[in-house]
Formats: sequence, C-alpha cells, structure tokens
Amino acid sequence: MKLAFIGLGAMGLPMAKRLLQAGHTVAGFDVSERNRAAFEAAGGHWCDSATACVAAVDLVWLMVVSGEQAEDFLFAQGHAAAMQANTMVILSCTQSASKAATTGKQLNDLGLRALDAPVSGGVVGAEAGTLTIMVGGSQVDFDAAQTALTTVGSNLFHMGSECGMGSTMKTVNQLLCGVHIAAAAEATHVAENAGLDLAQVHSILSVSAANSWMLANRGPRMLQDDPAVTSAVDIFVKDLSIVAQEAHRAKSGLPLAAAALQMFLAASGQGHGLADDSQVIRAYRGLNRGAAR
Repeated sequence: MKLAFIGLGAMGLPMAKRLLQAGHTVAGFDVSERNRAAFEAAGGHWCDSATACVAAVDLVWLMVVSGEQAEDFLFAQGHAAAMQANTMVILSCTQSASKAATTGKQLNDLGLRALDAPVSGGVVGAEAGTLTIMVGGSQVDFDAAQTALTTVGSNLFHMGSECGMGSTMKTVNQLLCGVHIAAAAEATHVAENAGLDLAQVHSILSVSAANSWMLANRGPRMLQDDPAVTSAVDIFVKDLSIVAQEAHRAKSGLPLAAAALQMFLAASGQGHGLADDSQVIRAYRGLNRGAAR
C-alpha cells in the first residue's frame, strides 16, 4: 500500500516506522524537519511539500494535534483537492465528534473516503504497535484500512458507521485520563506536603487498590523537576476543553472533568503548558503554596 503520513512528531514518527517495517511505501511530511533523518533512515521518503506527499497515494494518515489543524491542512490549504479520487483519509487527531463528522462529510463530497480514528496508548504504544484505535466510518472503509490500522494498533475497535463516533469514544477516554492524572497529582501533593517519602508512597500505591495506569505512568514523573515530555499540559487543556464543549452541547454536568480542566489551565497559566502533563502537580503547589520544588 502507498501511504502518505502527515505529522511525524512524537506519535507520528513511530507509527510511520511501524508501517515502513510492515513493507508499506510511506511518504512523509511535517512542518518541522526535526525527525527527517530518523524517518529517512527507516526507509521513508520525505516530501518537501505536503501537496506532493498526498497527490498519488492510496491512503493519507493525518496525525496532527487538533481537528482545527486537520481542517486547515485539508481544506484551507487545499490538500484534499490535490488527492486522487477514492483516496482514504484517516483522521487520528483528538477532536470533537461534530468536527470529525463535518470533516468526514466534506471529504466524502470531494470523492474521498474518510475514517475518524483517534488513538490512545502514548509514545510507548506507538513504538510497540499496541495502540488502541477507535474508528468511526463505514464498514467498507474500515475493512479497507484494517491492514494499515492493525500495523500500528493491537486494539482496534469499530465504533460505528459514522465519522464522529471514534472521536466520541476518544472524548470519554480523555475525560478519564485527565481526571486520573489530576487525581494522581492531588494525592502526590498531599503526600509531599505531609513529608512522606514519595518514592515509597508510589511503591505502596502501585500495589494498592488506589493504583491506576495513569498513576503508574505519570506518578514517577511527578517526582522529577523537569521530566521528558511525552504529552504536554496544554494537550489536556485542549482535550478536556473538548470534553467540556461536548458536555455543554449535551447539557450534561461533568464536575470532575471540569475540576481537572481547571488544574491543567492553572498549570498552563503558570507557564508550564509545554511541560509534561504530569507537571499539573505544579498547579497544586501553587494553589497551596506548599512543597515548593
């Protein structure tokens, strides 16, 4: 299969590498050339323009940050119009269900195929090919894309026949992720203010009923002053804002998600928006003026 992969960042690059390792022909483009050498070393063809990248392929995989970025790339910049008829477009950004549905319809109106396919599992999952992929789109398109999808994800779910249904599931996922990270930060801050040995605290929690995937993954990084960034604070400002928007549209009260959003917003407002999302703990330190690090 001939693919174009747009967005070769922390998630996109290892996903593209998995596709290359499986024998697919992959052309790639990113606004930053930071990962160009690594992509080319894996056998990928770096394109100097996005238009050239998407013009003659079977599938275009968009691994950008937001629905707004995807919309701009496809329509405002005109790249959807440069694709050949019947090209499959996989939208793997985190976006609202309504935006995914609108983008899918616009692509269909141009004679293109579309799948709404956000992912979960982080950089570790992308590198291992164990991502969870939540797909909205027709059964025919889902079946046609399965070879590519199962190359990067071991947990593949068809959520329904319409674009937007995958993004609805991703919204639920991000609600829980954001709340779990904020809760882990709150508990860690309480232990920190009490003077407990935090390494011991996390060792105990990891074998107790309070453990969670997010606590196990983000907890150790909360103890570091400047951990490597795997997902930034501002990503959860964006994702939990989508949760809040969808809740507003549905007239649903989501107090835990709203509280978590406020803590990520506070951390971002303190200047930590580009820090690892585990650093939402800094918002608790600022709020309580304790355990300064």
